[in-house]
Amino acid sequence: MRIGLYGGTFDPIHCGHLLVAQAASEELHLDRLVFIPAARSPFKPERAGLDGSWRLKLLRLALAGRPEYMVSALELERGGISFTIDTVERFRDSYPEGRFFCLIGMDHLGSLPLWKEAERLSRRVEFAVIPRPGSLPSEAPPGFRCHFLRGTPIDLSSSKVRERAQQRRPLVPFVLPVVAEAIERYQLYSREGV
Repeated sequence: MRIGLYGGTFDPIHCGHLLVAQAASEELHLDRLVFIPAARSPFKPERAGLDGSWRLKLLRLALAGRPEYMVSALELERGGISFTIDTVERFRDSYPEGRFFCLIGMDHLGSLPLWKEAERLSRRVEFAVIPRPGSLPSEAPPGFRCHFLRGTPIDLSSSKVRERAQQRRPLVPFVLPVVAEAIERYQLYSREGV
């Protein structure tokens, strides 16, 4: 079974995330793609962000009716900083015959050798590298198996969605209507700094 692991803060999930998921599923011929919201990202340790339970709810709203996608609360339940190797090992225990692909942004490619237990991680998983608008072609660090997704890179980020929400500007088409409705109804990003 070919399983994609798509970790991130998803604060909130937006249409760029969904385009990446679609590209990864098609280009890597995935049987399953798992969205895994981080409890705390090692790349953004200083940012508190929206509570994990809300991020999980928004993910489930966005992915409802999409059986090819799953949502895992593994990292939220574990708490603390979310390290990829810990998550990969848990999934390998659950799917010992699985072939795993971790989705990462092009901006993280060069830092892979610095990740926690990088050498063991390089043996356990392959990486699907997500293109960024304007990013230059790059090479995988030695020892890492990387697939460079063609996808459709768009200039959209969760921070842009949060900014629009704080300014009470329309969120669709940047997020799905059901996600926009929840953000607006519960004023999830109306507080300063969230």
